[in-house]
Amino acid sequence: MTDSKLLRIVVVNSLVPADGADAAAIERAERARTLRISLLEAGYNILAALPPDARLQEQIAHLQPDVIIVDAQSDAALKEVVSATTNAPRPIICFSEDGDRDRMHAALEAGVSAYVAAGLSADWVKAVLDVAVARFEVDRKLRDELSETRMKLAERKVIERAKGLLMERHRCSEDEAYRKLRRLAMDKNLKLSDVAQRMIDVADLLI
Repeated sequence: MTDSKLLRIVVVNSLVPADGADAAAIERAERARTLRISLLEAGYNILAALPPDARLQEQIAHLQPDVIIVDAQSDAALKEVVSATTNAPRPIICFSEDGDRDRMHAALEAGVSAYVAAGLSADWVKAVLDVAVARFEVDRKLRDELSETRMKLAERKVIERAKGLLMERHRCSEDEAYRKLRRLAMDKNLKLSDVAQRMIDVADLLI
């Protein structure tokens, strides 16, 4: 696992309360400032601190952070962060001052790696990031394994169909059809599934 101290982090939260902001907004901004200070004190590299209303998808695509920490109070910001990481997944950590279970579950189902319901203090920020990165890596491995399994199943179906075409055309057994298919793949220096797909494509054109 990568040393979490080497991670490049983007923080999405309130930066400075607007003029005339209410007490809740001022409190959120202060909590956000405390979070950033905690990360810096713990030795982390904050690549950028972005307000929730920034063009987050563009910013994230440009900055290419390793981890994104986002204020869970901004549902719109969280959705944009999740959307920005769809094609390039990375750990997302949500922090919040409330422990709303529905919001927590929704965030985790959306792809958040860790949901912290009490902010991030300097004392335990490393543990939180380590857990988030570890969970992300486990989830990514499971996704990769699932994708590979689905791909192998799809390839097997293609090969089975191609064998059926050969058996029908050459009046041969399944083993003989497989040997013909494998020999053709070796002759053309192609994967067995690629040769099978080409054979199916040609057969479909002739129908």
